[in-house]
Amino acid sequence: MHGRIVRDLGMRIVSGELKPGDRLPSEASLCADYDVSRPVLREATRVLVAKGLVLSRQRAGATVRAQSDWHLLDPDVLYWLIQSKPQGEFVETLLTVRRIFEPAAAALAAQVASDAAIDGIASAYAAMEAAPTPEALLEPDLAFHRRIAEATGNALLAYIGNMLSLALRESIKLSSQHPDTHALSLPRHKAILTALQHRDPLGARQATLVQLEETKGDLSVVLDTPNGQNVAATTDRSFFRPFS
Repeated sequence: MHGRIVRDLGMRIVSGELKPGDRLPSEASLCADYDVSRPVLREATRVLVAKGLVLSRQRAGATVRAQSDWHLLDPDVLYWLIQSKPQGEFVETLLTVRRIFEPAAAALAAQVASDAAIDGIASAYAAMEAAPTPEALLEPDLAFHRRIAEATGNALLAYIGNMLSLALRESIKLSSQHPDTHALSLPRHKAILTALQHRDPLGARQATLVQLEETKGDLSVVLDTPNGQNVAATTDRSFFRPFS
């Protein structure tokens, strides 16, 4: 019940049903709705506070905070956002973040990465090449991007890269519906790897930008076709681990 309360209220907040400045329903009302004690409800509220979704004050109750205060890279908050947003809107949001983050991370990795880190990226690419199906391509593709962030040697960039991989998984699963996903994906990632191996920051940045722009085109093909729209509406989101 504790997890259900957090999940339900979290979804109501990120979906906009409960807006910034709104107060959560009263403790008495929520306790009755969920048939739980006040201590259980208050623990659930503390979780929402920790995620930046609400501000709780004694005698004033819990108030929904502005979206700018939410911990958007928190796995649960990110999961709720993806569940509540239209697929196309979420994809565009993610691509915007990736265009800002990934080219810069690749350029830095090309400058500072250890040989072992570059070898790790190359291993992820080799696993992409060996993947027999689009489904098998998913994990090494995620590892490829995550290892580039780790190769920067910057713990904060590595953390951001790891958190983005939760959302990136959704994007890759969607783009894998493109009939030529394997053939299209490999040369784009190979270009990034080659630039990294040659310690070419400008080349790594440009190859990453090209990969993202072409990925955007692939996603548009999927989203703009009737079948793609059906896929977008039913994409399996079980890879997320909602709060429990």
